[in-house]
Amino acid sequence: MNEITLIVNGTPHRTRVSDSALLLDVLREQAGCTSVREGCGVGACGACTVLVGETSVSSCLALATRYDGANITTAEGLDENDDVVSAFADCGAAQCGYCIPGFVLMTRELLAEHPRPTSEQITEHLEGNICRCGTYPEIRTAVSTAAERRSPR
Repeated sequence: MNEITLIVNGTPHRTRVSDSALLLDVLREQAGCTSVREGCGVGACGACTVLVGETSVSSCLALATRYDGANITTAEGLDENDDVVSAFADCGAAQCGYCIPGFVLMTRELLAEHPRPTSEQITEHLEGNICRCGTYPEIRTAVSTAAERRSPR
């Protein structure tokens, strides 16, 4: 067993984990972050996405011990007034909502890299996330809306 500290949404969580413990499971079971979800278990759907710093990580593939001391953001760390969260809500970019936390975090990563992304950049950046309800047009609109809201006029 290893003792690690994860800084999740600004709060340190000191916990003991095995060498094989996945970041997804530690975030859900130890830190109570239920927005981090297992969809496929092989890093192909994006439901487990978290941000480490400003970089997306598929937590279903990541060993928790690797992230000792890391600053991790989950959807719980964003409030309803967050520009990306509010854009997703305003654009109706969710049906069941299972995939949306991953899309929101991927959008935050994209906008950090490209404040005014093109349609092609949006599509390319989000291609690793799957929405089984098919709200892709609304999701793309939400990303564009968040970018517009962030840009100075």
